[in-house]
Amino acid sequence: MKLRDFLILLFICVVWASNNIVSKIVVAEWHVPPLFYAAVRFAVVSLATLPWLLPAPRPLWRIIVVALLMGGGNFALLFIGFKTASPSAASVVVQLGMPMTTLLSMLMLGEKVRWRRGIGMALTLIGALVVMWHPDGMALSAGLWLVAAAAFSGSLGAVMMKQMEGIRPLRFQAWVGFSSLWPLALASAVFEQGQVGAAMAVPWGFVGAILFSALIVSVIGHTFYYDLIQRYEATLISPLTLMTPLFTIAMGVTITHDAFDLRMGIGASLALLGVLIIALRPNHVMPLLTAIRNRVQ
Repeated sequence: MKLRDFLILLFICVVWASNNIVSKIVVAEWHVPPLFYAAVRFAVVSLATLPWLLPAPRPLWRIIVVALLMGGGNFALLFIGFKTASPSAASVVVQLGMPMTTLLSMLMLGEKVRWRRGIGMALTLIGALVVMWHPDGMALSAGLWLVAAAAFSGSLGAVMMKQMEGIRPLRFQAWVGFSSLWPLALASAVFEQGQVGAAMAVPWGFVGAILFSALIVSVIGHTFYYDLIQRYEATLISPLTLMTPLFTIAMGVTITHDAFDLRMGIGASLALLGVLIIALRPNHVMPLLTAIRNRVQ
């Protein structure tokens, strides 16, 4: 990999990790309703990518479902989860998306998984369970279960996206924004209260968080990332994206004062080792989508 491209990928991982911290602050410390935050985020994404919305990819129903799974559903669950889950723990649990993608590709796309990737999947699951485990058992915060559900939503969307060909990154981002905006706005109107007041309590912080999350993370970061995974092997890009949870843990401990003990360290090590094993094994059915899913948004 060229040094320039490695530095771009390093920048992307830092941006993704920073977005986890920013999202935690917005929903947990500033108490902005998570569905409202997600809706405004996708409204900005939709406006920024509107010129690329048409012509619509075919079949239309599939791109809408994929966009909702990888966009609105994924982020809604993630942001609600951040109300109680720490960014550090969430960055480990969301790595379940890698084995979930592999399992779904086996069921839906007929992929064959050999024993080494099976070991990687088992290690990732064990690592995530160690992070989620509490002395009293699995009576953990509901937030981490929601983060795991977000990982599943994104993984299912990634596998379904494999069945669509020729969608350019900005067109995909346009449909993610457009398709996610409306159901999130409706859900926020029905289930949440005090949205505008919470945002106006921290006006510049909220605007900055929205612009960072929508433009820097989604439009710029994801577009650059899709360009890299089209030019390099997925088995090269995927392991390097493990810098994202590492940066998230470092920022979480430093900025949001996440707890990081021996249990968390062991669980994170097992989960990331498992993801690394999965990423390094050849994926003949969907190498590109495995790389796409191997990220924290």
